[in-house]
Amino acid sequence: MSKRPIKVLLLVEDNLGDARLFREMFNEHGLHDTELTHVESMSEAEKQLAERAFDIILLDLGLPDAQGLGAVRRANAVAPRVPLVVLTGMEDDLLATQALQEGAQDYLIKGQIDARGLLRALRYAVERKIAEGGLFVEKERAQVTLNSIADAVICTDVLGNITFLNLVAEKLTAWSSREGTGRPMAEVFRIVDTASCEIPPNPMDLAVVHNCVMNLPPSCVLIRRDGFEIPIEDSVAPILDRQGQPTGAVIVFRDVSVTRAIIGQMTHSAQHDFLTGLPNRMLFNDRVGQAIAWAARHMRELAVLFLDLDGFKHVNDSLGHSIGDKLLQSIALRLVDCVRGSDTVSRQGGDEFVVLLSEVKEPEDAAIIARRMLRVVAETHSIDQHDLHVTTSIGVSVYPDDGLDAEMLIKNADTAMYQAKENGLQSYRFFKPAMNVRALERQSIEESLRRALERQEFALHYQPKIDLRTGTISGAEAFIRWNHPTRGPVAPAQFIPVAEDSGLILPIGNWVLREACKQARAWAGAGLHLGTMAVNISAMEFRDENFLEGVFSILKDTGLDPRSLELELTESVLMKRAESTAPILQALRVEGVQVAVDDFGTGYSSLSYLQKFPIDALKIDQSFVRRITTGSGETTIVTAVISMGRSLELRVVAEGVETRKELAFLHARQCDEAQGYYFSRPVVAQQFAQLLETGIS
Repeated sequence: MSKRPIKVLLLVEDNLGDARLFREMFNEHGLHDTELTHVESMSEAEKQLAERAFDIILLDLGLPDAQGLGAVRRANAVAPRVPLVVLTGMEDDLLATQALQEGAQDYLIKGQIDARGLLRALRYAVERKIAEGGLFVEKERAQVTLNSIADAVICTDVLGNITFLNLVAEKLTAWSSREGTGRPMAEVFRIVDTASCEIPPNPMDLAVVHNCVMNLPPSCVLIRRDGFEIPIEDSVAPILDRQGQPTGAVIVFRDVSVTRAIIGQMTHSAQHDFLTGLPNRMLFNDRVGQAIAWAARHMRELAVLFLDLDGFKHVNDSLGHSIGDKLLQSIALRLVDCVRGSDTVSRQGGDEFVVLLSEVKEPEDAAIIARRMLRVVAETHSIDQHDLHVTTSIGVSVYPDDGLDAEMLIKNADTAMYQAKENGLQSYRFFKPAMNVRALERQSIEESLRRALERQEFALHYQPKIDLRTGTISGAEAFIRWNHPTRGPVAPAQFIPVAEDSGLILPIGNWVLREACKQARAWAGAGLHLGTMAVNISAMEFRDENFLEGVFSILKDTGLDPRSLELELTESVLMKRAESTAPILQALRVEGVQVAVDDFGTGYSSLSYLQKFPIDALKIDQSFVRRITTGSGETTIVTAVISMGRSLELRVVAEGVETRKELAFLHARQCDEAQGYYFSRPVVAQQFAQLLETGIS
């Protein structure tokens, strides 16, 4: 499915605190290109909507000049084609439902909004509005088609014998006017009510007897002369003489096969995903509700599986949305093949699927299906001469233990899926109550991270790198530290994964790089020789389209010599999209920026990239350094890396050096540099400046 980006967003919110929170979410969570316009009243919103185009509206239902459904109606009146997401209070579930009936695409409850849910709601709202537009065009086209269909006309006399059939009536009944004229109406116009399977009263007789306009039952079909059945609808009226007495009747009817087919198609479209044909969220929730009612009556269990694809975005970005759409269709077919006819596979939007297993005897039944889905999704998808590979992560919730309604079961399955992603891709996890606690903790950390930069809660510490030949400081590595106002120090292992998942790693990483370069330049200005300042770069930062521009801009702004900056990248980051990595590294080398492979030996198995990419240094992971003292057999890897680095003319840096024995081993094998607690822990800038002045004792 083609995803239209949200470029211009209108936020209608009179609470400045809430408005500021939303702005922070938009600016810091993957919507950097979105222009957010904020107004505090409905009248201001109407003015903005009349003057310019917006991609989506985020509307508070408690405005000073518009309350509840009135705000929704006013927004739809001035901008009927713009997707609308409403904001309600915790006690306003009924109002939110009514807003959806008035044309809103979704609603969010204040106090329960997290960034991931907000972005998902906005994205799905745009998708649903596009789908509604398609249904509207389809409906309009159907209306034009119906208006062009000529009606059939049959006339009778007062006795019910046919006096006239037009050409369309001849075609529909398969009786010619010559053959039909003079015959009883019931012989030519044979009808059956499919709802009751009975022959209804002759409408012509009723019209004459009651002297008024009559209609057939809505479920009537016409049985043609050849036995073929045609669904019809009609209007029957008496034919009156000058005295107002019935002299016969006329029936105007039409073939509604096309109409009913289109109505059936529109009903299907309203309940199914238009890309894969799978049940959509509305139909899925209804089926879960029915399954819960059945399970409750029969004391049975059911399961909900939430699937999110791993690697789909890369396919979409590199090969285009057309290939991505076909991949989603291929995955949908495989998922359907994994379940029974009584189960339901639904596409929620984007690359997320939800599965209802309507009856499970025990949780292991759901685990069997989950493992089967992991396997079939991971198998090669051959699409347009491309062999594509993606995996999926699955969360599982079970009724009644994990929820008593569709919303809670889906939410908890989603939470479990997120846990599966954290524990390693292509896996499944059952929901556990502790996951909610962890999810709330992550949400709390994410919300605090959004304000941490603004509140200047971050700081950098610096750990020296030592030249093992001279014993002098050859550089520093910058480490971020977060001192939360109420939590106190928060370990990087706690907040860095959250920052990466939420997209906040981009502004945080930008701050780290700028601060590190600024500090290195300050030390140089003070006459303190540093060597190189090393900064870790995450996968998301490295793949950002503005990465190079950002690095060079920071170097220019801070005045730091590019040769004094070293960027540390892991093997997996370098190899994730190898075809685009080389040009980026080459551009850095041209400017003089150095590149080191961090945690070397723990990632990619092929070493061919060492010759293919312009790299300056290898950093031996501390897990290998730690094994130096455990026995001679554990020193082979470290010795091999040092030897390989020397043969490739790369600097080799040992991380995590803590003992004299480890240092002696590295020195004896001519390792170039080392860092670790043996020399110094990461320290604040002032302490590091003293180390530069006095050296490592």
